[in-house]
Amino acid sequence: PLTLLYMMHHTLNSTVLLILGLTSAVFGGWAGLNQTQTRMIMAFSSIAHMGWLITAMTMNPDLATLTMITYMTMTTATFLPLAQTTKTINDMGTTWPLSPATLTATMVTLMSLGGLPPLTGFMPKWLILKELSSTGLTLIATLILMASLPSLFFYIRLAYLTVLTTPPATTTTKYKWRFKLNQPTYTTTAITATTLMLPLTTTLYTTT
Repeated sequence: PLTLLYMMHHTLNSTVLLILGLTSAVFGGWAGLNQTQTRMIMAFSSIAHMGWLITAMTMNPDLATLTMITYMTMTTATFLPLAQTTKTINDMGTTWPLSPATLTATMVTLMSLGGLPPLTGFMPKWLILKELSSTGLTLIATLILMASLPSLFFYIRLAYLTVLTTPPATTTTKYKWRFKLNQPTYTTTAITATTLMLPLTTTLYTTT
């Protein structure tokens, strides 16, 4: 679908694409509020990010490319630790005794995925809002910004329930049913790119 959008965005109606992007951002944000499964939260987050991507493609395909690359980096950095932990919000805190650093880094990447400044995830949204404002689409910029607030809310809720409400206590059983697996070597690189690329906004935007 993304390839088709890249190939056909010149022939499509810009108004229809903007409405489609706004609808996708609103639906992805509101539908993820009542979810407890992390995979469902990530799925609805992808729908919301697709709305931002379609909006960027309406104005600047290069900006859409940068948005897609940034989202792929953030998603990779988020899924690498989550692939070896639990699947629900309440159970994610059990990872703390095994690897506090991994869980903390996962929460930071989730904040970046929600678009919280000054993390990397704020960069594409910032540039898209700038493009919308510079072209006179202030109303669309305001609406899509408001639509991103539910996504940011359930990411903050996920971080709060995982880190701040779970004390760092070890399990009382002799054998752990969650084994400590080795993280890939590129996990650190992906997490670093997810959190610290905002100062490179100008360079990435002009070279994409």
